[in-house]
Amino acid sequence: MSALRCQTKYPILLLHGMGFHDRLPIHYYWGRIPRVLRKNGASVWFGDQDGNATTMSNARYLVRVIRRILEETGAEKINIIAHSKGGLEARYLVSSMGMGDVVASVTTISTPHNGSVTVDTLLRKFPTIIRIGSAVTDLGRRCLGDRNPHTYWAICQFTTDYMHRFNKRNPDDPRVFYQSYAFVMKSPLSDPVMAIPNMIVRSFEGENDGLLTPRNAKWTNFRGVYTGPTGRGISHPDETDYRQYRFTKQKPAGEHEISDMAEFYLRIAEDLKRRGF
Repeated sequence: MSALRCQTKYPILLLHGMGFHDRLPIHYYWGRIPRVLRKNGASVWFGDQDGNATTMSNARYLVRVIRRILEETGAEKINIIAHSKGGLEARYLVSSMGMGDVVASVTTISTPHNGSVTVDTLLRKFPTIIRIGSAVTDLGRRCLGDRNPHTYWAICQFTTDYMHRFNKRNPDDPRVFYQSYAFVMKSPLSDPVMAIPNMIVRSFEGENDGLLTPRNAKWTNFRGVYTGPTGRGISHPDETDYRQYRFTKQKPAGEHEISDMAEFYLRIAEDLKRRGF
């Protein structure tokens, strides 16, 4: 197989989700994915945005990141592959920050485009606990390098009401190619790390990846709901290869089954290359 199978026309910018960052050595969010993409010809960059800042704050920071990438590579545009909250930041910087002329594509992986009924419910039932917990979390995030953490408001931006307004204010830019993916765990035991969140979300909204349901993540050019070929399924952390190994040696039996997340990202990059991006 060609070592240049992922040599896209434009550089690939990976945008992480909430609660983490991609600054070494504290967190390495993307597992094997950057290494495998680069090995197959891709030019890969990181967002380096805060883990717990608001969507708008991170988008403003990412404008500078994109300009630096374009300057250093000489490219005219970039491709964005974003996980979770990173997808909202990608959409905001394209639509509200006016970056549609330099973004070729936005691929979102389990991004809460339509908000979360679970977050609606938890904020309504436990507002004080969430505010206090968010304030404590902000202190920790500053120690981990966040420049402007605001955990409570970041959580509020996942509500269905907020995302309804967000979507009206941030329509797709016709110059940009969009696509979205969703994932599900087959049971709470699919990933013990996400067992309790999976059960909570399941009680309110149905099948999910431990945080989000397919309905939450569905956006333009929806590519479907993906899971594993065995009884395990795929969790929200699995989607960025946090364990850094294949789920199973068993080959996928269906079109929307994945045995290895690194290979899944290779297929995304191959498709972007085929589309001329």
